[in-house]
Amino acid sequence: MSVKIRLTRLGAKKSPVYRIVVANSRNARDGAYIEKIGIYNPLAAKEDPSRVVLNIERAQYWVACGAQPTDRVARFLAAAGIVTKTERNNPKKGAPKAKAQERLKEAAAARAAAEAAAAESAGAEA
Repeated sequence: MSVKIRLTRLGAKKSPVYRIVVANSRNARDGAYIEKIGIYNPLAAKEDPSRVVLNIERAQYWVACGAQPTDRVARFLAAAGIVTKTERNNPKKGAPKAKAQERLKEAAAARAAAEAAAAESAGAEA
Protein backbone atom coordinates (compact mmCIF):
# COMPACT_ATOMS: atom_id res chain seq x y z
CA MET A 1 0.00 0.00 0.00
CA SER A 2 1.40 3.37 -1.06
CA VAL A 3 0.55 6.14 1.38
CA LYS A 4 0.46 9.81 0.39
CA ILE A 5 0.05 13.02 2.36
CA ARG A 6 -2.16 15.16 0.14
CA LEU A 7 -5.00 17.66 -0.07
CA THR A 8 -8.72 16.89 -0.29
CA ARG A 9 -11.07 19.67 -1.35
CA LEU A 10 -13.87 21.09 0.77
CA GLY A 11 -15.85 24.32 0.56
CA ALA A 12 -18.31 25.82 -1.89
CA LYS A 13 -17.80 26.81 -5.50
CA LYS A 14 -15.00 29.34 -5.90
CA SER A 15 -14.17 29.27 -2.19
CA PRO A 16 -12.02 26.20 -1.64
CA VAL A 17 -10.73 24.90 1.66
CA TYR A 18 -8.53 21.83 1.77
CA ARG A 19 -7.90 19.13 4.35
CA ILE A 20 -4.36 17.82 4.62
CA VAL A 21 -4.84 14.07 4.88
CA VAL A 22 -2.94 10.81 4.84
CA ALA A 23 -4.52 8.49 2.29
CA ASN A 24 -3.93 5.45 0.15
CA SER A 25 -2.61 6.72 -3.19
CA ARG A 26 -5.21 4.63 -5.06
CA ASN A 27 -8.17 6.35 -3.41
CA ALA A 28 -9.97 9.22 -5.09
CA ARG A 29 -8.90 12.78 -4.27
CA ASP A 30 -11.91 13.41 -2.05
CA GLY A 31 -12.38 9.75 -1.13
CA ALA A 32 -11.55 7.77 1.99
CA TYR A 33 -8.49 8.75 3.98
CA ILE A 34 -6.58 7.28 6.90
CA GLU A 35 -6.11 10.39 9.03
CA LYS A 36 -6.68 14.14 8.84
CA ILE A 37 -3.55 16.02 9.91
CA GLY A 38 -4.36 19.62 8.98
CA ILE A 39 -6.27 22.27 7.06
CA TYR A 40 -5.21 24.66 4.26
CA ASN A 41 -7.21 27.78 3.37
CA PRO A 42 -5.74 29.31 0.18
CA LEU A 43 -8.04 32.36 0.39
CA ALA A 44 -6.57 33.51 3.72
CA ALA A 45 -3.78 36.09 3.71
CA LYS A 46 -0.27 34.66 3.44
CA GLU A 47 0.70 36.03 6.86
CA ASP A 48 -2.45 34.63 8.50
CA PRO A 49 -1.58 31.75 10.88
CA SER A 50 -4.88 30.03 10.04
CA ARG A 51 -3.86 29.67 6.36
CA VAL A 52 -2.10 26.37 7.12
CA VAL A 53 -2.94 24.52 10.33
CA LEU A 54 -0.88 21.34 10.67
CA ASN A 55 -0.58 18.68 13.38
CA ILE A 56 3.22 18.55 13.32
CA GLU A 57 3.58 15.45 15.50
CA ARG A 58 1.31 13.35 13.27
CA ALA A 59 2.96 14.69 10.11
CA GLN A 60 6.39 13.70 11.46
CA TYR A 61 5.04 10.26 12.33
CA TRP A 62 3.64 9.66 8.83
CA VAL A 63 6.78 10.94 7.09
CA ALA A 64 8.83 8.61 9.30
CA CYS A 65 6.52 5.75 8.28
CA GLY A 66 7.29 6.45 4.62
CA ALA A 67 4.29 8.50 3.51
CA GLN A 68 5.14 10.59 0.44
CA PRO A 69 3.88 14.20 0.46
CA THR A 70 2.61 15.80 -2.74
CA ASP A 71 4.43 18.90 -4.01
CA ARG A 72 2.11 21.41 -2.32
CA VAL A 73 2.06 19.51 0.99
CA ALA A 74 5.84 19.14 0.85
CA ARG A 75 6.05 22.96 0.84
CA PHE A 76 3.94 23.11 3.99
CA LEU A 77 6.04 20.42 5.66
CA ALA A 78 9.26 22.21 4.67
CA ALA A 79 7.94 25.46 6.16
CA ALA A 80 7.21 23.55 9.38
CA GLY A 81 10.71 22.03 9.34
CA ILE A 82 9.56 18.43 8.92
CA VAL A 83 11.15 17.72 5.53
CA THR A 84 13.90 19.47 3.61
CA LYS A 85 12.89 21.68 0.71
CA THR A 86 13.93 20.32 -2.66
CA GLU A 87 14.75 22.91 -5.29
CA ARG A 88 13.29 22.10 -8.67
CA ASN A 89 14.65 23.32 -11.98
CA ASN A 90 13.06 22.84 -15.37
CA PRO A 91 14.90 25.06 -17.84
CA LYS A 92 12.76 23.81 -20.75
CA LYS A 93 9.52 24.97 -19.11
CA GLY A 94 9.75 28.55 -20.36
CA ALA A 95 11.08 27.64 -23.81
CA PRO A 96 8.73 28.19 -26.76
CA LYS A 97 7.01 25.13 -28.19
CA ALA A 98 7.44 23.88 -31.79
CA LYS A 99 4.87 26.14 -33.47
CA ALA A 100 6.12 29.22 -31.65
CA GLN A 101 9.70 28.39 -32.69
CA GLU A 102 8.57 28.12 -36.33
CA ARG A 103 6.87 31.53 -36.08
CA LEU A 104 10.04 33.03 -34.57
CA LYS A 105 12.15 31.63 -37.42
CA GLU A 106 9.71 32.99 -40.02
CA ALA A 107 9.71 36.40 -38.35
CA ALA A 108 13.52 36.44 -38.24
CA ALA A 109 13.70 35.49 -41.93
CA ALA A 110 11.19 38.23 -42.84
CA ARG A 111 13.15 40.75 -40.78
CA ALA A 112 16.42 39.75 -42.49
CA ALA A 113 14.77 40.05 -45.95
CA ALA A 114 13.41 43.52 -45.08
CA GLU A 115 16.85 44.65 -43.88
CA ALA A 116 18.49 43.31 -47.04
CA ALA A 117 15.92 45.10 -49.20
CA ALA A 118 16.47 48.35 -47.25
CA ALA A 119 20.24 48.06 -47.61
CA GLU A 120 19.88 47.30 -51.33
CA SER A 121 17.64 50.33 -51.92
CA ALA A 122 20.03 52.54 -49.91
CA GLY A 123 22.90 51.25 -52.05
CA ALA A 124 20.97 52.02 -55.26
CA GLU A 125 20.22 55.60 -54.13
CA ALA A 126 23.89 56.34 -53.35
